[in-house]
Amino acid sequence: MRKILPILALSAALAGAAQAQTPAPNPYQRAVAAGYKAAFTCSGLFIAGRSEAQLAADEFKGIYPEYQALVDTLSTRVDRARGLVTVAFADDLPPRVARWRPGTGCATLPIGAAVPETGTQPAPIPGPAPGLWPLGDALPRIAFAELPSVERAMAGAYQGKTTGIVVVHRGRMISERYAPGFGPFTAQRTWSVAKSITGTLAGIAVREGVIATSTPAPIPAWRTPGDPRAAITIDQLLRMASGLHSATAGNRTDALYFGGTAVDEEAVQWPLEVRPGSRFRYANNDIVLAMLALRTALGEARYADYPARALFSRIGMRHTVAETDWRGNYVSSSQVWTTARDLARFGLLYLNDGMWNGTRILPEGWRRYVTTPSGPQPPGGFGYGATFWLMNKSPGVPADAFSANGNRGQYVVIIPSRDLVIVRRGEDPASSGFDIAKFTAELLSELK
Repeated sequence: MRKILPILALSAALAGAAQAQTPAPNPYQRAVAAGYKAAFTCSGLFIAGRSEAQLAADEFKGIYPEYQALVDTLSTRVDRARGLVTVAFADDLPPRVARWRPGTGCATLPIGAAVPETGTQPAPIPGPAPGLWPLGDALPRIAFAELPSVERAMAGAYQGKTTGIVVVHRGRMISERYAPGFGPFTAQRTWSVAKSITGTLAGIAVREGVIATSTPAPIPAWRTPGDPRAAITIDQLLRMASGLHSATAGNRTDALYFGGTAVDEEAVQWPLEVRPGSRFRYANNDIVLAMLALRTALGEARYADYPARALFSRIGMRHTVAETDWRGNYVSSSQVWTTARDLARFGLLYLNDGMWNGTRILPEGWRRYVTTPSGPQPPGGFGYGATFWLMNKSPGVPADAFSANGNRGQYVVIIPSRDLVIVRRGEDPASSGFDIAKFTAELLSELK
């Protein structure tokens, strides 16, 4: 006992010293954490139809460490009748507010914004569509294939926390699995899979003659004579090659996602750091800027519902909602909520080279464009085309495989040579990423 007491005392002293050295969260971190909770609660309740208890167990676990402890302590107030979620975070400021709007989901209001006096009651979550999948949601009475890799993924064998898997082979859904609390019509945030959706919307706009990828992106804030950023092309934005500076490697845009700033005030401000087209730097800003360019090119009336009208409604993505900031700009680098089935439809559009049910949606050859690398490439095992990742260096995976990838384990893998689409949804903690390359290779080995 004499030896144990000094050790316990030393451990307590070290723990106390470590706690003393850990800085208390500053006011901005508290405000952003409150915005995170307001945004996810609003979208999770009103778009996904989840309960607050389910959100606490999934969407609010394994998140950014600097927000995790704060989010756990912040109280949420839900006003369903007005479509409002408020989260108090400071004694001297109003609560953070997320507000649901028909068609564009939830927007996070600026830090310090007062709670709106009016709002709209959210619509019920859509049910299944009539007709056979993929045009509808009825499945043929055919047994699913036995795919041990899918069972292993649901059990955590490839790391992460898998919430859903859909596999489509030769036009038929051959596997569909969900974790408890999730299902065919449960939407989740796409995170960066939304970037590939943005690239698709750009393709539709190209087919409509609204934009050309080789031309400078029409960003209003860059039109002052002498601004060198005016030369950045839409192609360079879609390829993460703008040359713009960003505070990190680009995959953290907290002020925009949860702080209440807007695309046309946050993303447009960064200066050039290197010559456009000379560097690959993964950046949320590049993609929201590409979507902002579409706002200018399309005009306000067409832009307002463009994702739903030009893409989602045309290919049966009835459970998909693209969200905007409070100033009406689509935050399409991350903030799209959708289901595994709808992402499988999205994958089928590319598997069929932009055709859907006999109608051309994307320009002929657009799949080749988004899967062809141009200029510098990212380090590591994946290449990059234009808003899609390339799996041509993954062992056991065909060279033509490409994917839409998102934070917390969102994946849509498209393999034309095998007539295959794989969708994997997750709520992966930051410390445990899903091994999509290994899962894809092992699933391929099981297919006949």
